[in-house]
Amino acid sequence: MRAPLTLALILSLAASGMPSTAANAQLVDSVSRTDAPEGDQAAPEAEPSQLAEQAGDDFYCRERRLGEWFYCEKPKAKPSQQRAEQPAQSSSERLAAISKQLEEMKARAILEPTTENISAYISYQREQLNRASSFADMWRRTIWQNPELDYTLQRPVNQLGKRTWLDSRTADKNRVLSSISKRYGVFYFYSSACAACEVFGPIMRSVSDRFGLTVMAVSLDGGPSKAFPNFTVDTGQYRAMGMQGQQVPALVLFDTQTKRPMPIGYGVMAADEVMDRIFTLTSVEPGSDF
Repeated sequence: MRAPLTLALILSLAASGMPSTAANAQLVDSVSRTDAPEGDQAAPEAEPSQLAEQAGDDFYCRERRLGEWFYCEKPKAKPSQQRAEQPAQSSSERLAAISKQLEEMKARAILEPTTENISAYISYQREQLNRASSFADMWRRTIWQNPELDYTLQRPVNQLGKRTWLDSRTADKNRVLSSISKRYGVFYFYSSACAACEVFGPIMRSVSDRFGLTVMAVSLDGGPSKAFPNFTVDTGQYRAMGMQGQQVPALVLFDTQTKRPMPIGYGVMAADEVMDRIFTLTSVEPGSDF
């Protein structure tokens, strides 16, 4: 059908007297529309260059306000999407920010002590004190409800509980120390020119007599001891026990089964403190008493 339709258009244009240039343009346009298959009348998709022209056309995009559906505006992100894009601030960062803000407000109140600055600092500080009080309150409530977290069940702090714990601890200590001499002995290092050794010698004698503990007195300078007439002169025992320097008085607990020395301490100590240290070193697991 194309040839008869084209011929009819040419004859009609010639009869109307239309200029040849316009006629040719209209002819081409008519033929192009005629050549398109029926049922396929949808407009072709805009090329990227055409979209750019539309986006830059003030009348098309701005004055007529056609919006995003005509490629003039990018779709705006929803508020929920905007919040999701922002990285969440960690708790430590929030706490650091609070501390920094508090210091800043304090500095401002000191450098510029106006009523407004001081009031703002006091209010913000009180807010943080309230937060700390809430934390402390929830801490103790959690401890009350979770006995595995309550350290006071192991080491009481109230008067009645502490007295009960001390009585039990004393009974255990006396039981252990009553048989301590079967396995352990003590090396007592001293010097005859040491004033502290003159005081500590009789204390160690009372400990030895009370618990039947064997105490070997070793003189570093060769001088005698009034509390231990049967002393011995150091011939390398001090260093062999792992001791350093010449600090006296010094006590070392020696395990006759494992042949392992355990330094007890240096300086003057009360008899109860000496026995408590011996009990701790021999019968208490590290970390269980604290």
